[in-house]
Amino acid sequence: MANSREIIEITEKYSAHNYHPLPVVISRAEGAYVWDCEGKKYLDFLSAYSAVNQGHRHPKIIQALVEQAGRVTLTSRAFHNDQLGPFLKELCALAGFPKALPMNTGAEAVETALKLARKWGYKVKGVPDGQAEIICCGENFHGRTISIVSFSTDEQYRDGFGPFTPGFKVVPYGDGAALEKAFTKNTVAFLVEPIQGEAGVVVPPEGYLKKARALCDKHRALFIADEIQTGLGRTGKMFCFEHEGIRPDVLVLGKAISGGVLPVSAVLASEEQMGVFKPGDHGSTFGGCPIGCAVARAALRVLVEEKLAARAAELGGRFKERLAGLCGKKIESVRGRGLLLAMVLKKSAGPARPYCEQLMVRGMLCKETHQHIIRLAPPLVIGEADLDLAFEHIQATLG
Repeated sequence: MANSREIIEITEKYSAHNYHPLPVVISRAEGAYVWDCEGKKYLDFLSAYSAVNQGHRHPKIIQALVEQAGRVTLTSRAFHNDQLGPFLKELCALAGFPKALPMNTGAEAVETALKLARKWGYKVKGVPDGQAEIICCGENFHGRTISIVSFSTDEQYRDGFGPFTPGFKVVPYGDGAALEKAFTKNTVAFLVEPIQGEAGVVVPPEGYLKKARALCDKHRALFIADEIQTGLGRTGKMFCFEHEGIRPDVLVLGKAISGGVLPVSAVLASEEQMGVFKPGDHGSTFGGCPIGCAVARAALRVLVEEKLAARAAELGGRFKERLAGLCGKKIESVRGRGLLLAMVLKKSAGPARPYCEQLMVRGMLCKETHQHIIRLAPPLVIGEADLDLAFEHIQATLG
């Protein structure tokens, strides 16, 4: 078996250089821990960007994977399969929506929501053809497709990928007044992350989502919540929008919907909204495949049965308080909800990556974002003793 150095050399030689990973090679994982090729053990404080809320290789999810693999893995949507209907029924019941459309990746689900919003705008709201507008927020991260980077404010995501898709307006995140001014008669939707993850775990001002909900109602526009990172227990509620007591018209889910085992995503909406799709309008060969649905059903059951949202609220609240006590020398602030947290470093502390590398050496894996922010998002099954250990690593590195 190749060692970590050899694996990294092979990867760098043959892989497109579209990522800058930490120099660690993970060869095994379980619960909140991963191991490298040499057997060194690490606390996972990224959770594959919140895809592994249920922990690595949760036995109930793996059991569902193996059992379904022994029967049938893929049928395409040309035929029915015995897992899709039950999965969508259970997902809709959990989220409180009547209809769902399954896809694979988060970016695919966002694209699905954009298509839904535009077609609803034309067919139901009556917006003139070709004039639909969707409002988005600055510093957003909804994926990396051409349409999605068209409304990104990160120049790197856009550099070299034009011409861009028209029909999007961008307003500052958390600015209710700017949002209000952006609405027109042709606005069909407002797309927002209830907490911006990739931007550095940015929590909007209290009341912002309520105002956005009211504005969408006033202007008959769809409120689309991208909960790919924040949903399914991560922030201490099953869905992050619950913190403000609102409901979106369209909910976009991915990542933890399958417990990090297979790519599964979904868009949930009303009968009227989902009704704009007719056979042939949209689809996916693997979206709704039996093995993905079986895995997702098990992953959703784990979230509910193990009360992982409540666990994230309790453990995350205590961990955030402890981290806040380290603010001063190198840490400017700590923000987030549940077990989606971030440490914002002072300018004098320098960039975040060297600290992530130091934490890696100590046995804790996390990742920098926007140069000066370290995101902390362990699996929701993490134990209190492991959180204590993580705090010791952070205190020794940044305290």
